[in-house]
Amino acid sequence: MSVPAEPPAEATAPPGPPARSGVASALGWILTIGLNVVAPILTYNILTEDHGWSEFSALLLSSAWPVLDTAIVVAWRRKVDEFAVVTLVFLVITAVVSLVGAHTARALLVKDSCVTGLFGLLCLATLLAPRPLMFYFGRKFATDGTPASTAWWNGMWQYEGFRSTMRTMTLVWGVAYVAEALVRVALAYALPTRTMVTLSPVMIYGVLAALGVWTARFGKRRAAEGARRQAEADAAAAAATV
Repeated sequence: MSVPAEPPAEATAPPGPPARSGVASALGWILTIGLNVVAPILTYNILTEDHGWSEFSALLLSSAWPVLDTAIVVAWRRKVDEFAVVTLVFLVITAVVSLVGAHTARALLVKDSCVTGLFGLLCLATLLAPRPLMFYFGRKFATDGTPASTAWWNGMWQYEGFRSTMRTMTLVWGVAYVAEALVRVALAYALPTRTMVTLSPVMIYGVLAALGVWTARFGKRRAAEGARRQAEADAAAAAATV
């Protein structure tokens, strides 16, 4: 009777995610969207449109909401949430960029493009780090933040296919946002400002939507490829025992 060989690490099927806590997941999403997206936008619009605050002052005060989110996450889960940190960093960058150079409408359009371009560069820079940016963003949106789901996501890093997927996603997001920023800067000088005021947000959210769809499909395709390779490895192991 032959003894089946020990399968290599990459042939071992990655574990499935643990059961998610609906309450924890819902609270996490409410905090994330409310304090990192809704509250900063409302604060900025109310202060600039209704109270006459400067853009810089309004942006600076708006950045307090992600700080509050980070403080809540630290107190609740005893860890720093990377998503809130990145949001805070870019709110600060936006505030700083708004002070640089001219303060014309075209200049503001160019500055907005520079911020998304900086995000793209950040994605590319993290490819040199131990773990790329999309690993942390994925953990934010693929888990409910509980210790079990976080440990599962962190443990997935041992699989080469998972590491490759995270790096590829980070590369694509980085290149896409750098390209989007360059195109928007060029269009800001080529088209009338009135046209760009409408076109700029369409481009921002259009690129985001396209990347979201691509990321979901790419992730499913890579997961299917991993399952197929695992099935082939299992079949080969079974044949070796005969």
